[in-house]
Amino acid sequence: MTEFLDLPTLIIIGVAIVVLLRLRSVLGTRTGNERPPVPRVRPTESSDEEVVVPLRPRAGEIDNDDDRAQRKFEAELDRYIGDNKELREGIIEVNAADPSFTPKSFLDGATQAYEMIVTAFAAGDRKTLRELLDKEVYEGFDAAITERDAQGHKVKFTFVGLPGIEITDAGVDKKTANVTVKFDAQVVSATRDAEGNLIEGHEENTVDISDEWTFARSIRSRDPNWKLVATNQLS
Repeated sequence: MTEFLDLPTLIIIGVAIVVLLRLRSVLGTRTGNERPPVPRVRPTESSDEEVVVPLRPRAGEIDNDDDRAQRKFEAELDRYIGDNKELREGIIEVNAADPSFTPKSFLDGATQAYEMIVTAFAAGDRKTLRELLDKEVYEGFDAAITERDAQGHKVKFTFVGLPGIEITDAGVDKKTANVTVKFDAQVVSATRDAEGNLIEGHEENTVDISDEWTFARSIRSRDPNWKLVATNQLS
């Protein structure tokens, strides 16, 4: 066997052993507990399905919203205010102080407020009135309810509808915005005394009433609600 262990053969075997030992030290051995390799993330091209949340509005978005709001406001001026120059200027002044104010949104709110107030007054609902009325106006309503109760009068009231509503005046006085609205309403109202005798109105007939109410709110306040600050019964 000595013929197989000549000097060249021994040199080759030694070189092979050295190479194997170096490969083992670099690559190591697998035990079965190794962590899976972490895939490399390559940048991909953007697609239409990507959802991107911009940190700032795109150029022109704010302007477009402002333009739409302005066009809508001007359209409402034409529809609800008409060519009354003085009233238009007052509405514009209120809108400048309170950008959330528009003729349509205000009239929608005033319609609901009117029905709630006249119904609450007839029912003697002081809680609702206190939320919707200015302090001085509430005191007047409260006094009327107190006097009515003292006399034993009972009111049967039904709100039928509001066929007419329009803004008649508007403006800003210092830091207070004021808007006056004329209401043409239809109601059924009957008042009976302590003995049950009908002393006012009718329990079946619908009657027309007309009121002019002024609402106000401080433009400094965070409270967006308007309160009734003055009433004027026209008929």
